[in-house]
Amino acid sequence: MKILITGNKGFVGGNLTAFLLKKNKQVTGVSRSPLKSEIDYKTLDLKILNNAKAIVHLAGKAHDLKKTSEDKEYFKVNTKLTKTLFDKFLKSDCEIFIYMSSVKAAADVVEGELTEQVAPNPITAYGKSKLAAEEYILSKNIPSNKRVYILRPCMIHGPNNKGNLNLLYNFVSKGIPYPFGRYDNQRSFVSVENLCFIINELIDNSKIESGIYNIADDESISSNQLVRIIGETISKPVRIIHTPKFLITILSKIGDVLPFPLNSERLQKLTENYVVSNIKIKNAIQKSLPLSTEKGIQKTISSF
Repeated sequence: MKILITGNKGFVGGNLTAFLLKKNKQVTGVSRSPLKSEIDYKTLDLKILNNAKAIVHLAGKAHDLKKTSEDKEYFKVNTKLTKTLFDKFLKSDCEIFIYMSSVKAAADVVEGELTEQVAPNPITAYGKSKLAAEEYILSKNIPSNKRVYILRPCMIHGPNNKGNLNLLYNFVSKGIPYPFGRYDNQRSFVSVENLCFIINELIDNSKIESGIYNIADDESISSNQLVRIIGETISKPVRIIHTPKFLITILSKIGDVLPFPLNSERLQKLTENYVVSNIKIKNAIQKSLPLSTEKGIQKTISSF
Protein backbone atom coordinates (compact mmCIF):
# COMPACT_ATOMS: atom_id res chain seq x y z
CA MET A 1 0.00 0.00 0.00
CA LYS A 2 1.55 3.30 -1.12
CA ILE A 3 0.93 6.46 0.87
CA LEU A 4 1.94 9.94 -0.32
CA ILE A 5 2.82 12.48 2.38
CA THR A 6 3.31 16.19 1.77
CA GLY A 7 5.41 17.95 4.40
CA ASN A 8 7.15 14.66 5.16
CA LYS A 9 10.30 16.44 6.38
CA GLY A 10 8.44 18.28 9.13
CA PHE A 11 7.90 17.20 12.72
CA VAL A 12 4.60 15.42 12.12
CA GLY A 13 5.64 14.20 8.68
CA GLY A 14 8.80 12.57 9.96
CA ASN A 15 6.94 10.82 12.77
CA LEU A 16 4.11 9.72 10.48
CA THR A 17 6.54 8.32 7.91
CA ALA A 18 8.27 6.23 10.56
CA PHE A 19 4.93 5.08 11.99
CA LEU A 20 3.49 3.99 8.65
CA LEU A 21 6.69 2.20 7.64
CA LYS A 22 6.37 0.12 10.82
CA LYS A 23 2.86 -0.76 9.66
CA ASN A 24 4.34 -2.17 6.42
CA LYS A 25 3.13 0.68 4.24
CA GLN A 26 5.15 2.22 1.41
CA VAL A 27 5.65 5.94 1.97
CA THR A 28 6.72 8.54 -0.57
CA GLY A 29 7.32 12.16 0.34
CA VAL A 30 6.08 15.07 -1.76
CA SER A 31 8.19 18.18 -1.39
CA ARG A 32 9.17 21.49 -2.93
CA SER A 33 12.80 20.45 -2.48
CA PRO A 34 12.62 16.71 -3.10
CA LEU A 35 15.34 14.24 -2.31
CA LYS A 36 16.04 11.37 -4.72
CA SER A 37 13.34 9.19 -3.20
CA GLU A 38 10.75 11.99 -3.09
CA ILE A 39 8.40 13.63 -5.56
CA ASP A 40 8.32 17.29 -6.55
CA TYR A 41 4.94 19.01 -6.22
CA LYS A 42 5.28 20.11 -9.84
CA THR A 43 5.59 16.53 -11.09
CA LEU A 44 2.81 15.08 -8.94
CA ASP A 45 0.49 13.89 -11.71
CA LEU A 46 -2.40 11.48 -12.10
CA LYS A 47 -0.08 8.57 -12.87
CA ILE A 48 1.58 8.93 -9.46
CA LEU A 49 -1.72 9.49 -7.63
CA ASN A 50 -3.35 6.54 -9.40
CA ASN A 51 -0.75 4.26 -7.85
CA ALA A 52 -1.30 5.56 -4.32
CA LYS A 53 -3.92 4.44 -1.82
CA ALA A 54 -3.90 7.72 0.09
CA ILE A 55 -2.40 11.17 0.21
CA VAL A 56 -1.84 12.81 3.59
CA HIS A 57 -1.49 16.56 3.16
CA LEU A 58 0.56 17.89 6.07
CA ALA A 59 2.47 20.66 4.31
CA GLY A 60 1.48 24.14 5.35
CA LYS A 61 2.62 27.42 6.79
CA ALA A 62 2.60 27.22 10.58
CA HIS A 63 1.26 29.92 12.86
CA ASP A 64 3.97 32.58 13.23
CA LEU A 65 4.13 33.65 16.88
CA LYS A 66 6.54 36.46 15.97
CA LYS A 67 3.95 37.88 13.55
CA THR A 68 6.48 38.59 10.80
CA SER A 69 4.55 36.78 8.06
CA GLU A 70 2.20 38.48 5.62
CA ASP A 71 -1.37 37.22 5.42
CA LYS A 72 -1.03 36.29 1.75
CA GLU A 73 1.71 33.79 2.60
CA TYR A 74 -0.75 31.73 4.66
CA PHE A 75 -3.32 31.66 1.88
CA LYS A 76 -0.72 30.83 -0.76
CA VAL A 77 0.49 27.75 1.12
CA ASN A 78 -2.41 26.65 3.31
CA THR A 79 -5.25 27.37 0.91
CA LYS A 80 -4.02 27.50 -2.68
CA LEU A 81 -1.71 24.48 -2.43
CA THR A 82 -4.46 22.43 -0.78
CA LYS A 83 -6.90 23.34 -3.55
CA THR A 84 -4.40 22.26 -6.21
CA LEU A 85 -3.66 18.93 -4.54
CA PHE A 86 -7.33 18.20 -3.85
CA ASP A 87 -8.31 18.87 -7.46
CA LYS A 88 -5.68 16.38 -8.61
CA PHE A 89 -6.90 13.84 -6.05
CA LEU A 90 -10.50 14.10 -7.31
CA LYS A 91 -9.38 13.37 -10.88
CA SER A 92 -7.26 10.38 -9.83
CA ASP A 93 -7.87 6.82 -8.67
CA CYS A 94 -6.40 7.62 -5.25
CA GLU A 95 -8.99 6.69 -2.64
CA ILE A 96 -8.17 8.69 0.50
CA PHE A 97 -7.36 12.36 1.09
CA ILE A 98 -6.38 13.43 4.61
CA TYR A 99 -5.99 17.16 5.18
CA MET A 100 -4.20 18.40 8.27
CA SER A 101 -6.11 21.50 9.29
CA SER A 102 -6.14 22.90 12.84
CA VAL A 103 -8.48 23.67 15.72
CA LYS A 104 -7.58 27.28 14.95
CA ALA A 105 -9.70 26.96 11.80
CA ALA A 106 -12.65 26.68 14.16
CA ALA A 107 -11.90 28.96 17.08
CA ASP A 108 -9.12 30.98 18.68
CA VAL A 109 -10.98 31.13 21.99
CA VAL A 110 -12.94 28.21 23.43
CA GLU A 111 -15.69 28.41 26.02
CA GLY A 112 -16.49 25.01 27.43
CA GLU A 113 -15.45 22.26 25.03
CA LEU A 114 -14.71 22.57 21.32
CA THR A 115 -16.66 20.14 19.15
CA GLU A 116 -16.99 19.71 15.41
CA GLN A 117 -20.46 21.31 15.56
CA VAL A 118 -19.12 24.78 16.38
CA ALA A 119 -19.66 27.49 13.78
CA PRO A 120 -16.08 28.33 12.69
CA ASN A 121 -14.90 31.83 13.53
CA PRO A 122 -11.11 32.06 13.15
CA ILE A 123 -9.45 35.37 13.92
CA THR A 124 -5.92 34.97 12.59
CA ALA A 125 -4.80 34.70 8.96
CA TYR A 126 -3.48 31.26 9.81
CA GLY A 127 -6.88 30.03 10.99
CA LYS A 128 -8.71 31.74 8.13
CA SER A 129 -6.40 30.18 5.54
CA LYS A 130 -6.95 26.71 7.03
CA LEU A 131 -10.72 27.24 7.09
CA ALA A 132 -10.72 28.44 3.47
CA ALA A 133 -9.06 25.17 2.46
CA GLU A 134 -11.61 23.20 4.48
CA GLU A 135 -14.50 25.03 2.83
CA TYR A 136 -13.09 24.33 -0.62
CA ILE A 137 -12.81 20.62 0.12
CA LEU A 138 -16.34 20.49 1.55
CA SER A 139 -17.75 22.33 -1.47
CA LYS A 140 -16.82 19.47 -3.81
CA ASN A 141 -18.82 16.36 -4.54
CA ILE A 142 -16.91 13.36 -3.20
CA PRO A 143 -17.27 10.19 -5.31
CA SER A 144 -18.63 7.17 -3.45
CA ASN A 145 -15.35 5.29 -3.87
CA LYS A 146 -13.33 8.01 -2.14
CA ARG A 147 -12.93 9.10 1.49
CA VAL A 148 -11.92 12.59 2.61
CA TYR A 149 -10.91 13.52 6.15
CA ILE A 150 -10.28 16.99 7.55
CA LEU A 151 -8.35 16.74 10.81
CA ARG A 152 -8.28 19.54 13.37
CA PRO A 153 -5.55 18.71 15.89
CA CYS A 154 -4.94 20.80 18.97
CA MET A 155 -1.35 21.48 20.08
CA ILE A 156 0.80 18.57 18.89
CA HIS A 157 3.80 17.46 20.90
CA GLY A 158 6.30 14.63 20.75
CA PRO A 159 9.97 13.78 21.15
CA ASN A 160 12.25 16.67 20.14
CA ASN A 161 9.51 19.00 18.93
CA LYS A 162 9.60 22.76 19.34
CA GLY A 163 6.82 24.54 21.15
CA ASN A 164 5.55 25.82 24.46
CA LEU A 165 6.52 22.58 26.20
CA ASN A 166 10.13 23.63 25.60
CA LEU A 167 9.50 26.90 27.40
CA LEU A 168 7.95 25.11 30.38
CA TYR A 169 10.76 22.56 30.34
CA ASN A 170 13.29 25.39 30.58
CA PHE A 171 11.48 26.82 33.61
CA VAL A 172 11.66 23.53 35.46
CA SER A 173 15.05 22.20 34.31
CA LYS A 174 16.82 25.45 35.24
CA GLY A 175 15.06 25.70 38.59
CA ILE A 176 13.21 28.87 37.57
CA PRO A 177 9.98 29.32 39.53
CA TYR A 178 6.86 28.98 37.39
CA PRO A 179 5.19 32.39 37.77
CA PHE A 180 1.69 31.65 36.43
CA GLY A 181 0.21 29.90 39.45
CA ARG A 182 -2.75 32.29 39.61
CA TYR A 183 -4.03 31.06 36.25
CA ASP A 184 -6.48 28.19 36.64
CA ASN A 185 -6.96 26.72 33.20
CA GLN A 186 -7.61 23.51 31.28
CA ARG A 187 -6.30 22.76 27.82
CA SER A 188 -5.99 19.86 25.45
CA PHE A 189 -2.88 18.42 23.82
CA VAL A 190 -2.28 15.58 21.40
CA SER A 191 0.83 13.43 21.28
CA VAL A 192 2.23 12.88 17.80
CA GLU A 193 2.04 9.14 18.43
CA ASN A 194 -1.71 9.32 19.00
CA LEU A 195 -2.09 11.48 15.90
CA CYS A 196 -0.15 8.99 13.76
CA PHE A 197 -2.22 6.13 15.19
CA ILE A 198 -5.44 7.90 14.17
CA ILE A 199 -4.20 8.65 10.65
CA ASN A 200 -3.25 5.00 10.18
CA GLU A 201 -6.71 3.93 11.35
CA LEU A 202 -8.34 6.33 8.87
CA ILE A 203 -6.32 4.80 6.05
CA ASP A 204 -7.06 1.20 7.03
CA ASN A 205 -10.71 1.42 8.05
CA SER A 206 -13.00 2.03 5.08
CA LYS A 207 -16.04 2.17 7.40
CA ILE A 208 -15.00 5.54 8.87
CA GLU A 209 -17.10 8.23 7.24
CA SER A 210 -15.61 11.26 5.52
CA GLY A 211 -15.80 14.50 7.47
CA ILE A 212 -14.20 16.85 9.98
CA TYR A 213 -12.61 15.35 13.09
CA ASN A 214 -11.06 17.07 16.10
CA ILE A 215 -7.87 15.37 17.25
CA ALA A 216 -6.89 15.47 20.93
CA ASP A 217 -5.73 13.22 23.74
CA ASP A 218 -8.40 11.87 26.07
CA GLU A 219 -7.86 14.28 28.95
CA SER A 220 -7.22 18.00 29.27
CA ILE A 221 -4.85 19.29 31.94
CA SER A 222 -3.95 22.60 33.55
CA SER A 223 -0.64 24.35 32.97
CA ASN A 224 0.15 23.91 36.66
CA GLN A 225 -0.40 20.14 36.29
CA LEU A 226 1.78 20.18 33.20
CA VAL A 227 4.63 21.82 35.07
CA ARG A 228 4.35 19.24 37.85
CA ILE A 229 4.47 16.39 35.30
CA ILE A 230 7.61 17.89 33.79
CA GLY A 231 9.22 18.12 37.22
CA GLU A 232 8.38 14.52 38.05
CA THR A 233 9.66 13.33 34.66
CA ILE A 234 13.09 14.96 35.03
CA SER A 235 13.25 14.59 38.83
CA LYS A 236 13.41 18.32 39.48
CA PRO A 237 11.60 20.17 42.26
CA VAL A 238 8.89 22.50 41.00
CA ARG A 239 8.18 25.94 42.44
CA ILE A 240 4.87 27.46 41.38
CA ILE A 241 4.46 31.06 42.46
CA HIS A 242 1.35 33.20 42.24
CA THR A 243 2.55 36.36 40.52
CA PRO A 244 -0.20 38.99 40.19
CA LYS A 245 -1.84 38.74 36.77
CA PHE A 246 -1.46 42.46 36.07
CA LEU A 247 2.31 42.15 36.39
CA ILE A 248 2.39 39.14 34.06
CA THR A 249 0.34 41.10 31.54
CA ILE A 250 2.82 44.00 31.63
CA LEU A 251 5.75 41.65 31.06
CA SER A 252 3.99 40.00 28.12
CA LYS A 253 3.33 43.40 26.55
CA ILE A 254 7.05 44.17 26.81
CA GLY A 255 7.70 40.88 25.01
CA ASP A 256 5.48 42.03 22.15
CA VAL A 257 8.00 44.73 21.23
CA LEU A 258 11.30 43.54 22.67
CA PRO A 259 13.16 40.18 22.57
CA PHE A 260 11.73 38.46 25.65
CA PRO A 261 10.75 34.85 26.39
CA LEU A 262 7.17 35.90 27.10
CA ASN A 263 4.78 37.77 24.83
CA SER A 264 1.00 38.13 24.75
CA GLU A 265 0.37 35.24 22.41
CA ARG A 266 2.65 32.88 24.28
CA LEU A 267 1.02 33.90 27.56
CA GLN A 268 -2.36 33.09 26.08
CA LYS A 269 -1.18 29.65 24.93
CA LEU A 270 0.27 28.90 28.36
CA THR A 271 -2.69 30.03 30.43
CA GLU A 272 -5.84 29.89 28.27
CA ASN A 273 -8.69 27.43 28.49
CA TYR A 274 -8.77 25.40 25.29
CA VAL A 275 -10.49 22.04 25.75
CA VAL A 276 -11.04 19.97 22.62
CA SER A 277 -13.45 17.04 22.39
CA ASN A 278 -12.17 13.88 20.71
CA ILE A 279 -15.43 11.94 21.12
CA LYS A 280 -16.27 11.92 17.39
CA ILE A 281 -12.96 10.42 16.27
CA LYS A 282 -12.92 7.95 19.18
CA ASN A 283 -16.40 6.74 18.25
CA ALA A 284 -15.31 6.43 14.63
CA ILE A 285 -12.17 4.34 15.19
CA GLN A 286 -13.63 2.31 18.06
CA LYS A 287 -10.20 1.87 19.62
CA SER A 288 -8.31 3.32 22.58
CA LEU A 289 -5.49 5.77 21.90
CA PRO A 290 -2.01 4.32 22.55
CA LEU A 291 -0.91 7.01 25.01
CA SER A 292 -2.65 8.75 27.88
CA THR A 293 -2.20 12.51 28.14
CA GLU A 294 0.32 12.16 30.97
CA LYS A 295 2.30 9.34 29.36
CA GLY A 296 2.51 11.25 26.11
CA ILE A 297 3.85 14.36 27.83
CA GLN A 298 6.35 12.29 29.81
CA LYS A 299 7.60 10.74 26.58
CA THR A 300 8.03 14.17 25.00
CA ILE A 301 9.82 15.66 28.02
CA SER A 302 12.14 12.66 28.35
CA SER A 303 13.47 13.41 24.86
CA PHE A 304 14.58 16.97 25.70
